[in-house]
Amino acid sequence: MDWLERLGWIFGATALCVLGIPWFLWGNDTIVAGLPLWIWWHIGWLLLASGLFWLFAQRAWGVGIEPDTAKRGEANVPPGGER
Repeated sequence: MDWLERLGWIFGATALCVLGIPWFLWGNDTIVAGLPLWIWWHIGWLLLASGLFWLFAQRAWGVGIEPDTAKRGEANVPPGGER
């Protein structure tokens, strides 16, 4: 994984954290389809978080934790590390 993709994941995680609490909707009494606007915000946020986590699990699971074995030519090492 290149540095630009890692930077994208860091940005995505930071954005999810920042948008998790809708500070700007505090005190807003707007009702949409029978629910307060802040509930709709959280529904949208949860859908976005779910989609981003699914994408992360498919593409980048283990970033910064698992060694990048493909760069070192160890992609075909069997479980347990024996060759």
